[in-house]
Amino acid sequence: AMFENNIIWILLVGLVGIWISLDFIQAMFSSIKEGKEEKQEEGQEEELEDRPSSNDNRDKLTGISKSDGPVAVTGASGYIGSRVVEDLMHQGYQVHACVRDVSNEKKVDHLLNLNQQGLEGSVELFESDLLEKGSYDKAFEGCSGIIHCGAALGFNRETPQEVYDGCFTQNEHVIESVKRAGTVKRFVFTSSFAAVGHPRPEGYVFTEKDWCGDNVEGYGGAWTEENISKNRDIAYAMAKANTEKMIYKAAEEDGNFEAISINPLHVIGPLMSDNHNQFFSWQFFIGQLLKGLDFGYWKERQLRGSTMLWNMVDVRDVARAHRLGTESPNAKNGSRYILSATDRSGEMFTWELQAKLKELFPEIEHIGGEEMEDGKPKEKTYDSPRSYCSLAIEELGLSTYSI
Repeated sequence: AMFENNIIWILLVGLVGIWISLDFIQAMFSSIKEGKEEKQEEGQEEELEDRPSSNDNRDKLTGISKSDGPVAVTGASGYIGSRVVEDLMHQGYQVHACVRDVSNEKKVDHLLNLNQQGLEGSVELFESDLLEKGSYDKAFEGCSGIIHCGAALGFNRETPQEVYDGCFTQNEHVIESVKRAGTVKRFVFTSSFAAVGHPRPEGYVFTEKDWCGDNVEGYGGAWTEENISKNRDIAYAMAKANTEKMIYKAAEEDGNFEAISINPLHVIGPLMSDNHNQFFSWQFFIGQLLKGLDFGYWKERQLRGSTMLWNMVDVRDVARAHRLGTESPNAKNGSRYILSATDRSGEMFTWELQAKLKELFPEIEHIGGEEMEDGKPKEKTYDSPRSYCSLAIEELGLSTYSI
């Protein structure tokens, strides 16, 4: 009996030993596993630390140069877009010119002819449509810069709300293609002074800090979200302003490119194509004055008031500012540049512009202007908008044509 009890005791001790050993082995393997997991986590953390964040990329972003790759221009057949293409080619860039119809000779021949003028750069046409998602993917492939001059807006063909909504849809399509390209460093958007101006007292000088939504109490500001559907001008201005903000935000979130805006005022200057004499444009009204018609008139119809303060900038200066916006290390995401008069010589009331045109074109017998009485304007013109392209000159290094 004693022997049997000893055997049972030995077996129990053995079982306890095995249990302790198994528990120890399990603990040991758990420890090894946890150690491996900790090392894996540490490795993942190190990998994440090594991977550049959006902010890291943002610090490295600078302007582009022709060696970085092609620059795409949307709206390339337009008045401003064509001059942008020309300016880029003068600087040796390969240009991807985005147009709606590459077979429309009236709208693209002047671009293709640039390849025959001995310029350092070259231009290639790409068929793209702002209203079609993904339409710019091919044109943007490999591009380091995008200059977005295009806008699919007609004269009085859309309701105010359609103007506003359409602007966002078009620009969202373009930004999506920019992101898919993955090579774009700078995106320059042709905004408008309409995104800057708002009701202010006479003589107020607008700067890049102004936005059209800055409705100042006492000056009847109507540039609000609530009035977008009621007024085409408000819809256009708010669309440009809010599109700017949307683009800056998209660039900030993406972290791989910077977005900059150019805000032109009254753009005038030489045409590259007959197609650029667009109805109701500033160059169109200059042409009407040279035909002897008072400002605001067309075929005996008064399209707008005959008095205005003209704040003028040459279309070639506007084009150059777009290119400098892609290149300048001083420009950052969210930078905006008003393109308007260089100084007071570029700001003229209609009667002053009439006198200047008579001085420049003495061979024209009659030049239109505004209604005069005893050698003075019959109506007083509101002294606005006053604004200058000082920031573009200072930060971008822009040089400008004299009036």
